Amino acid sequence: MVMKIKPSSLPVGNTPLVRMQHVFSSQALQFYAKLEYMNPGGSIKDRTATRIIKRAIENRHITRETTIVESTSGNMGIGLARICRLMGLRLVLVVDPYINPQAEKILRAFGAELVCVEEDDGKGGFLNTRLQKVKDLLDTLPDSFHPDQYTNPDNPGAHFETVKEILQSLQRVPDYIFVPTSTCGTLMGIYGGLENLGHQTRLVAVDAEGSVIFKDTSAKRRIPGMGSSRPSSFVKTEKIYRVLHIAEKDIVAACRRVVETEAMIIGGSSGAVIAAVTQLSPEIPPGSDVVGIFADSGERYLDTIYNETWVNAGQ
Repeated sequence: MVMKIKPSSLPVGNTPLVRMQHVFSSQALQFYAKLEYMNPGGSIKDRTATRIIKRAIENRHITRETTIVESTSGNMGIGLARICRLMGLRLVLVVDPYINPQAEKILRAFGAELVCVEEDDGKGGFLNTRLQKVKDLLDTLPDSFHPDQYTNPDNPGAHFETVKEILQSLQRVPDYIFVPTSTCGTLMGIYGGLENLGHQTRLVAVDAEGSVIFKDTSAKRRIPGMGSSRPSSFVKTEKIYRVLHIAEKDIVAACRRVVETEAMIIGGSSGAVIAAVTQLSPEIPPGSDVVGIFADSGERYLDTIYNETWVNAGQ
């Protein structure tokens, strides 16, 4: 049966770009945060999930009987759960023990079915184990569809609009954009959007220590949504100005610093962006306009980044 795309009462995108006046008050730069947690599902992954599912419906890869199967550490799952609930589609998500409790509750509230893998992949995470489980499910579930955020070109394609929104809000071209990395869809989508418009903004990739996106050596990572256990299918390193790897302790410290200076509770990858800007700030020319992508808020990290027991357990 051919599906029609059901319009949402809460459209995705057009998130605020706000100047954070205090966290970098000692540096001679203007820092603006693109608040992607203002999307209806609470993260930047609303853009990715919505575009992938809508395009698959338009191309008739999905019918009302299709089961959607995906690997996720949290935010992509929530984005998919929301759009699948809106479209009346069954959703099976493969998660791992690092999924945060708030995200799990949100997924179940949207009606997603969760399958949790317990064995790590030997590369600091569970990604490869999750992807193998997805493959097994696709082989056994009839009429199933894999959004495959790790290779689907609609992932970076979702972020061409993000660039247009930044330019429209700022009313000029930023000198730097700092982008947290996982699939690298956001990173390369923003690059593509800038390239299409002929802009030379310096793009900084913000990765987690222990990730193998840009390095060969892996290590344990506890903060979901940051880094990866395998190289990205999208990334083109020659298009990136700098790659910065941020340690967990620096992410935590940056998140706490934003609470103290801006009275904002931000997510882990957003804290990594703050830490990365801090690290690179001595090289940034005075007066530069710097944009950071804030993928989600800190409400889903209250039991981790903002919990002393969790923080101390990782030391």
